Amino acid sequence: MTIAPDDARRDSSPQYRAMRDVVQSLDDTLPGKFEVTKEGIVHDMMSPGGPHEVTAAHVSRRLERVMPDELLAHNGTPDVEGEPEGIMRHPDVMVIAWEDLDVEGSIDPRTVHAAVEVVSRSNPENDWVGKMRDYALLGIPVYVIFDPRTGTGAVFTDIHATPDGPRYATRKDFVYGEDVTIGEWTIPTDGLPRYRDEESGQAPTSG
Repeated sequence: MTIAPDDARRDSSPQYRAMRDVVQSLDDTLPGKFEVTKEGIVHDMMSPGGPHEVTAAHVSRRLERVMPDELLAHNGTPDVEGEPEGIMRHPDVMVIAWEDLDVEGSIDPRTVHAAVEVVSRSNPENDWVGKMRDYALLGIPVYVIFDPRTGTGAVFTDIHATPDGPRYATRKDFVYGEDVTIGEWTIPTDGLPRYRDEESGQAPTSG
């Protein structure tokens, strides 16, 4: 769900800062995750625990097994913020150097090597559309999506200029069970959980 007028795209930093203040005031009072985009405030009503968090934890651990010690696959706070772009996002996992994480306030997106998102059941377009746009605008060189709905995912790279602003030029799809390369590191995707159908209790089939 997106909350805020469409003219937020044309607005200046004062309105962005106001939306950011709203997000920060809501984070500790309401469930889900609040972020600021070009369109306004996005509220993702993801459920705590379950396949979403388990997937993020698996991806983080598998990345850290193959990355150098000076990097970590972080899946906690804080947010990644590009104030000139009017964007504040919270990746499920971000690859970043320890020294770049040791800052006050939000993370500079220029220090993030890769952002990973696990698609939420409640708002999949936030990951497949909104974040794919925003992470390119922020200059994050690698964006990876894991989708527990279908057992598939994609890696987006090669940011290039378009009439609508920077966008990822290259997309590489994968299915769970295949190895996936994120930046310079390759990890397995076997054993990642899937969302279950709420009525039947069965895992959904991929399309």
